[in-house]
Amino acid sequence: MSSTFTQKLAVLAEPGNRHLLRDIRRGIEKESLRMDGEGRLAQTPHPEAFGSPLTHPSITTDFSEALLEFITPVSTSIADTLNELDDIHRFVSQNLGGEALWNASMPCRLGSDDDAIPVAQYGSSHSATMKTRYRLGLGHRYGRKMQTIAGIHYNFSLPESLWDVLHRSEVAQHGRNGSADKDYVTENYFALIRNFRRYSWLLVYAFGAAPAVSSCFVNGQAHSLEALGDYTLYARHATSLRMGDLGYQSNAQKNLHICYNHLDYYVDTLCRAITTSHSDYEDFPADEQLSTGLLQIENEFYSPIRPKRVTASGEIPLGALRRGGVEYIEVRCLDVNPLLPVGISAQQIRFIDAFLLYCLCVESPFCDDDANADITENLLDVVNRGREPGLTLRHLGQSRNLVEWGEDILDGVEQLAALLDEAHGGGDYMESCAAQRAKLRNSALTPSAQILEQIAETDGSFFHFALRQSQQHDAAFRERVLSPAQHAHYVALKQESKAAQAAAESQQEESFDDYLARFYRQYSEL
Repeated sequence: MSSTFTQKLAVLAEPGNRHLLRDIRRGIEKESLRMDGEGRLAQTPHPEAFGSPLTHPSITTDFSEALLEFITPVSTSIADTLNELDDIHRFVSQNLGGEALWNASMPCRLGSDDDAIPVAQYGSSHSATMKTRYRLGLGHRYGRKMQTIAGIHYNFSLPESLWDVLHRSEVAQHGRNGSADKDYVTENYFALIRNFRRYSWLLVYAFGAAPAVSSCFVNGQAHSLEALGDYTLYARHATSLRMGDLGYQSNAQKNLHICYNHLDYYVDTLCRAITTSHSDYEDFPADEQLSTGLLQIENEFYSPIRPKRVTASGEIPLGALRRGGVEYIEVRCLDVNPLLPVGISAQQIRFIDAFLLYCLCVESPFCDDDANADITENLLDVVNRGREPGLTLRHLGQSRNLVEWGEDILDGVEQLAALLDEAHGGGDYMESCAAQRAKLRNSALTPSAQILEQIAETDGSFFHFALRQSQQHDAAFRERVLSPAQHAHYVALKQESKAAQAAAESQQEESFDDYLARFYRQYSEL
């Protein structure tokens, strides 16, 4: 391990500092399609019981009216986060009538054309119109079917007190001046992001849960998948088709080289992509996209990880980052695991926490074009054939066996896991590392392999496997009725969100065109 890793590990291991690891903050955003009783994409509007998707803090929608998104509050407790996610699932399932949640990343049964995928609606306010128009633009650019893929986003941040002790150690060792200000924190979050991009293939291998898809999703699109039965396509050693060419990838974006070496570079390269018109998009209806830029807004850039800061009202995300630096990071490469009721487990979260701390502590050199090309190829190789025996990846200009490299990374992650166990008590974090090491040594233990095994053991249909899993989870959520206090909580959130939407719709003074122009002026002012 590098001296950088050794030094940061020593700081975190100091008896007076270990407790700071209990203050890691996390939140989950989990997407699930609504389906009808036959496993078809729901065509109904966003259910009234859930309130306004524009303003509800816990239950909203993503691309489609049928693509629900559940958001947990920021918490330092893994148990509290998962309990909150469980409560949301129970409330939703108990208020869906004859519908249910499709609990998998690759979608349920879809119609033959894009019109069968309703775009999300948010009301008549300018912000609502902007959200819907952005989604219409995505449909034109990438097709609506791609937008029905669901995932889990994991938000992670370190407490200010931990940044302070890391900074003080650097002052003592290297004579660094000043406090752990926003620039120091941002610099270190970007170092974490660079390493995450180098090593995130390990998360995709360990937790990828989308090795197959119903053939209706492809519907004539070129692909290299094999048939499994009459209605399923798969890749024999795939881990997460969601993260590959079938999922959130874009030919137009393949020439978009975003730099993670400094915040300014990151902001500038994304800003250029947003403000530079792309010829492929200039023929789309003006009222069905926000702009003709390569990206309409920052969120259109599909990346396994994003630097984030909470925005002020009307503020663009890049403006918030330049104003205040990075506040937290958003991990975006996690599939919804259909074998788990809420798609993610405490063991998985513990490993991700230790993995992210490893990415923070290990040395993180700047990336050049060659390094970025290796990162991209490694991820795609693991997506498409991660369980292939003897698979090699690229590292520092050389080939490395996936298992051997993964074992080396785990050696470092385990050192952070041991510190987390000391902070929390018990051995859960080390157990999470042991579970991932076992998957490296036996790929049959990975979710992707287990899912393919279950599909093969029944009728060879991904659809029937995922439908069965989703229905079982739905029945369990419906049986565990919310307490009167829990139910009242969600009723109050519904009413508050409706009132907030009505207030937004009643306070509009400028035209939508002026509102949009004012929004985009912020990019030219960065």
